[in-house]
Order: sequence, then C-alpha cells, then structure tokens
Amino acid sequence: MKLKVTGKELMITEALNDYVEKKLSRIEKYFEDLEADVTLRTEKSEQIAEMNVYANGETYRAVTEDKDLYASIDKDIDILEGQIRKTKTRKEKMIRDDTLKALEVNTEKHTEVVNEIIKTSYYSIKPLTPEDAMLALQEYPTHNFLAFINVETGKVNVIHKLKDGKNYGIVEPEA
Repeated sequence: MKLKVTGKELMITEALNDYVEKKLSRIEKYFEDLEADVTLRTEKSEQIAEMNVYANGETYRAVTEDKDLYASIDKDIDILEGQIRKTKTRKEKMIRDDTLKALEVNTEKHTEVVNEIIKTSYYSIKPLTPEDAMLALQEYPTHNFLAFINVETGKVNVIHKLKDGKNYGIVEPEA
C-alpha cells in the first residue's frame, strides 16, 4: 500500500500516521495494490479528514469533519468501505447477469450532461439577523452559503463567502 499523509496547518505526528495506516488496513483487504492520499486539516474548531483511495482503476473519496480528528478519520474509513462494497456488489451483479444488454451498457461512451439540474439540496431556513447568519455559516467551514429569513426585513436572504475567504456577501430580493 502506498500511503501519503499530508497535514494542512497541522503537524502530522507518528501516532496520527500510524492510526491512519492501521485504519486503512481495513480497506487494503479489498485490493492487492492500493494508493491512498490522506489530507488532515483544522478549520476553526473542526478537524477535517479527506481521503482519496485509488485501486483497480477506481477512485474512492471521503471527506468528513468532526471535533475530534480520530473520529473524522474513522468516519472516512466507514464511508470508503461502504463505497467499495457497493462498487464490488455492482460489478459482481453485472458479471452474474452477463447479458448482451449489460455488455452494451459497458461499451457505450458516457456523454457529458450539460445544462441539466443534476443535484438538489434541501436546507432549513431559520429567522436570523445577518450577523447571526454569518456566525452560523462560520460554524460549517465546508459550506459556502446559508439561506435564512432576515428578521429585520422578513425576506429570504442568502449569505455567502466571498472569494477572498475573509468577507461575506448577502443576496437580498429587491421587491
């Protein structure tokens, strides 16, 4: 197994490196040759673990955040293991079915989807002041925006992080 552990604004200790290696051994049992890139970082009070695993031409990725870095690593391993089992089950089912239709699906070129809505996310909207919305957005370092009802105007607003990473902008309807 090729393992690369990187720390961003975080010193990777021997104990952290050993822990990641020990946990990745759960993933290693599924493959003969495995490469893993692990990035550990701290943003505010959150500990974020990001894992990319490359094996048999497949890429598996997991990113989690938690107050405890070890818990974040454990969550990533669970996510990766689920992805691997799902992929393995899907491949075994295709081999079992082995119909002409299944073969045609494998040989088709995948076309890129353009100008389509491919993901829908649902958010709860709470009444907040713009200052409280900014603080709420800061609690989730991986989120780029937050929809809220402005208690001062009664309208739905969206606060978002600006490209400089330090400031925020608010989107507010005119009418």
